[in-house]
Amino acid sequence: MMLRLVPLLALALASPAFAADPAEGEEDFKKCKSCHAITAPDGTEIQKGGKTGPNLWGIVGKPVASSPDYRYGDGILAAQAKGAVWDEAGLVVYLADPSAWVKATSGDDSLKSKMTFKLTEGAEDMAAYLATFK
Repeated sequence: MMLRLVPLLALALASPAFAADPAEGEEDFKKCKSCHAITAPDGTEIQKGGKTGPNLWGIVGKPVASSPDYRYGDGILAAQAKGAVWDEAGLVVYLADPSAWVKATSGDDSLKSKMTFKLTEGAEDMAAYLATFK
């Protein structure tokens, strides 16, 4: 398991080498809309989207798997049990490879993420964009 953590940590540490652009993240969110929406607590729809994934309003700073209206998979629930909290660096790693993040964070190589999409470019921008919703 430690060998899996090394590349994830290297990616997380290398990612902030350039400034993240929330405007680019907003543009890239169209890749996420089929499964996710961003809806404010008052019901204002910032980004209309699907309900396959949880609402991403206020995701940065929240405990992992904490949306009461979403049924999470075993992998992300195992990460929650470890006390994981979403931050921008963690989102960058998760977006690049959700199942690798779940395995590393939960400590269980048999688990995976329900999210199969990998954001191979722009994860820093997406994390910066999501961090704007508080």
